[in-house]
Amino acid sequence: MASNNVVLDQEINILIVDDEPDSLVILASLLDGLGVVISASSGEEALVLAKKHQPSIAILDIEMSGINGIELCEMLKADPNTADVSVIFITSHTEANIEYKALEIGGVDFISKPLDGKICRQRIKNHIELKKASEALQHAENVSFKEKERFRVTLNSIGDAVIATDAQGLITYMNPIAEHMTGWLMKSALSRKIEDVMTLRDAETKATVINPIRLALEQNRIVGLALNCQLVSRDNVVYRVEDSASPIKHKNRIIGAVIVFHDVSEAVAMAVKMNHIANHDQLTDLPNRVLLHDRITTSINIAQTNQSAIALLLIDIDRFMLINDSVGHYEGDRIIQMMAKRLVKFKAAASTLARIGGDEFVLLVPNINKYTDVDNIAENIVEAFRAPFVINDQEYKLTVSIGISLYPFDANSEERMMRHADVAMYRAKEQGRDQHCFFSNELETTLLQRHNIETVLREAIKTDALEVHFQPQIDLSNGKIVAAEALARLKHQGSYIPPLDFIPVAEEVGLINRLGEQVLLKSCQTAYRWQAAGHRIKVAVNIAPKQLSSPEFYDQVIDILSKTKLPAKYLELEVTESALMHDLEATKLLLQRFRQAGISIAIDDFGTGYSSLSYLRLFNVHTLKIDQSFVFDMLKDEQSLSIVKAIIGLANALSLTIIAEGIETEKHSLSLTELGCDIGQGYFYSKPLIASNFEQLLLNNIESNNGF
Repeated sequence: MASNNVVLDQEINILIVDDEPDSLVILASLLDGLGVVISASSGEEALVLAKKHQPSIAILDIEMSGINGIELCEMLKADPNTADVSVIFITSHTEANIEYKALEIGGVDFISKPLDGKICRQRIKNHIELKKASEALQHAENVSFKEKERFRVTLNSIGDAVIATDAQGLITYMNPIAEHMTGWLMKSALSRKIEDVMTLRDAETKATVINPIRLALEQNRIVGLALNCQLVSRDNVVYRVEDSASPIKHKNRIIGAVIVFHDVSEAVAMAVKMNHIANHDQLTDLPNRVLLHDRITTSINIAQTNQSAIALLLIDIDRFMLINDSVGHYEGDRIIQMMAKRLVKFKAAASTLARIGGDEFVLLVPNINKYTDVDNIAENIVEAFRAPFVINDQEYKLTVSIGISLYPFDANSEERMMRHADVAMYRAKEQGRDQHCFFSNELETTLLQRHNIETVLREAIKTDALEVHFQPQIDLSNGKIVAAEALARLKHQGSYIPPLDFIPVAEEVGLINRLGEQVLLKSCQTAYRWQAAGHRIKVAVNIAPKQLSSPEFYDQVIDILSKTKLPAKYLELEVTESALMHDLEATKLLLQRFRQAGISIAIDDFGTGYSSLSYLRLFNVHTLKIDQSFVFDMLKDEQSLSIVKAIIGLANALSLTIIAEGIETEKHSLSLTELGCDIGQGYFYSKPLIASNFEQLLLNNIESNNGF
C-alpha cells in the first residue's frame, strides 16, 4: 500500500507537441502545476524527447509539418518504451472520421480548438489522475505478483507439504510435496474438497479422522493433527504425518485455511525400533527386565480386579558359566538362543517369556486356575531341557533349576514375586538342580539369612576382617604336627558364621576370589612366622574352583609368596576333584607350573567326586585327602571301610601322601594307623585354632615326646 502512495504522489512527465510556438506556450501555461511539462515543436523532436523522458501523458497537435500527430501517435505506440503513454489529440478539425482515427490508433481523448482553457485543463487533469491511478494499480499488481511468486517459490522449495483452501474447504493451492504425498496434481485437485484429496485415518483403528482444515475453519483457531495420524495417498501409499492447520483471515474475516504437514514415517519407525530395543533382549529378542516389569505390574492390576492368580517362574541354567567358559562366548550365545526358542514353546498367548540375565529367564503366567497347572508347566520345561543342544555336531547337556512364586498366595508385589522366585530357584539348586521348587515361608527366612551373611561378608572383606584358623595335621606314626590346614572364619556380633553358610554365598555373589586371596595371604604370613620361630611345617590352603580357573591365579600365588617371603615348599594348595575337571588341559598346565615352583597340590574330599585313576596320573598331585564322611562311618559300615582301604592302597601304590579328615575318636586314629594312613586331621587332635593358640599347640607338641 505504501508503494502505491509513492506512485500517486510522484509528478508525471507531460509531453506537448505543436509546430506553433504560441500554442506550446498556451498549453504549457494551462498545464502548470499538473506535472513536468516537456515541449516539442515537431514530431521528430518529440520522438527523441519521448524516448528520453518516457512521459505518461502526450498532448499532440494533429496538423504538423513533417510527422503529423496521427503518425507520431502510431510511432509512440509502436515503441515498447513509450507504448503505455496516454495520447490526447488537439486539433481544429471537426470531422468525425479524423476523431475516430485518432481514437482507433490509441488516443484517449480529442480536444478541439480553439481551446477553452478551463475545460482543457480539467480534461487533461482528469486524464493525468486516471494515468496515475492506472500506474499505481499496475505497480500494485507488479508488487503483488512478485510477492505471490516469492511465496510460491518458497512453498515449492520447503520440505513440508502445504495445502491451502478457501473458506468452504475447497483446495486452492498445493505445493509439490503435497502433490507427492497425496498423489494428486494441483491442477486436478483444485476446487475439490480437502477430504477428497487428503485422506486421514487413525494409525491403530484405521477410522477416518476429521481433517484439521475443517476444524480450523469451523473453530477459527490453529488445530494440530491427531496423534497416530496416517495419510493414505491416491495410490494407497500410507504416510505417518504430523503438523497443523490454521485459518487464513482478511480484515477479521476467514477467507480460507492452510495445512502444513510432513512425513514422519521414518521417525515413527525409528521410535518404534528404539522402543523395541529398549524393551527387548538383543540376543534372543525376548522381553527384557524393563518390559517384564511393565507386564508384571499390569498382570497384578488385572489379577486384583479379577480375583485371579499369577505364576512367576524364574528359570536358571545350571552351571552355564562353566559351559560358556569352556566353549567360548560365541558358542555360549548360540546355546542361549537355542534355549530361548525351546522355552518359547511353553509360552501361552497371554504369558510373557523374558530374559533378565546371562543365564536367567522368567515365564510369567497369568490367570492360573490350579496349582497343578503351574507344576506341570515347570516339570515340562525341566524335562525339555534334558534333551541335549547340538551345535556343529557337538552335544551340550544342560539342565535348569526353576523357582516359582504365586500371586497372591506368597507375594503381593512384583518385587516380592521376583525375590521369592529367586529364593525358590536357589533351593532347587541346593536340592540337586534339574528340578523346580515353589516358594515357602521357610525359604523366606533362608533368604533373609543369606542376605545378612552377604552383608557381613562384604564388610569383612572390605575391612580385611576375615579370620583364618588353623587345624593341625598329625603324622600318625609319631603324633607330631607336620602341617596345618588354613580355614576361613567369618565373625559377626561375637559368634562365627559356619563356613558351609558363607562360602556358598561368596561363590554366588562373586566374592570368592577376593576371599580366597585374603585367606591365602594371611595363611602365608602366619606360616612365615612359624618358619622364623623354627616350626618347619606346611600350611594347606583351600582353593575354590573359580580361583583355579582365574587367569591371574598363578601370578597371584607367586606374588603372595614373594611378599610374605614364605618358601614355596611350605605351601600346599587343596583343590576338589570337581574343580580339576573344569578344563583338563588348562588345569594340567597350571598344576605343572605350581609343581615347578615348588608348591604341592592336594586333592580334597577324595572319593566323593570322579575318583579317576586317569586324572591322578594326568595331574600328578602330591596328596590325597580321604573325605571325612568315609572316615566317620568306617568303624560301623563295611562299605565305607572298604573305600578307605582302597584309597589308602591307591595312594601307597602311587607314592602319594594320604591324609584322613574328620578323625574324632582314638579308635579312628588307631584303625587308620593300622591301615597305613600317613596323616590324620580332626577334632580328636584339635579343633581349628586362632594363630596364637595354634603356635602354643606347636610348642606343646614339640615338648611332648609322644606327640598326640
